[in-house]
Amino acid sequence: MSLSDKDKDTVRIFWAKVAGNTEAVGTNALYRMLTVYPQTKTYFAHWKDLGPGSPNVRKHGKTVINGIGAAVAKIDDLQKGLLTLSELHAFQLRVDPTNFKILNHCILVVLAITFPAEFTPEAHVAVDKFLSAVALALSDKYR
Repeated sequence: MSLSDKDKDTVRIFWAKVAGNTEAVGTNALYRMLTVYPQTKTYFAHWKDLGPGSPNVRKHGKTVINGIGAAVAKIDDLQKGLLTLSELHAFQLRVDPTNFKILNHCILVVLAITFPAEFTPEAHVAVDKFLSAVALALSDKYR
């Protein structure tokens, strides 16, 4: 599924709103993933606390959302722009790429809750397509 120029503009505009709230969005999305999809906890077994107030959950959630923000800046060539992250997740962290889709779903839920007025159907479609493209780019080194 490719992103149209309108989709890209919609993502850029919407993500500008997210940029000021990265820790809260990231923490809530990561905590939601760990709670709703407990199998994802295996990647974070070295963390003592997986709760929403955990410094590790807050830090990694913010890192994820900042990484997505960086991907917005590279929206025209996500495969090249996310190459380093793809290699990290494939070769060092060995994250099952299915988890990217799981986290994307949790991010969408949190965005809808956090930005109810701004997360219009059009924004939802564009951000969903964008996150799918990010997941595909992150999965590139798995092939």
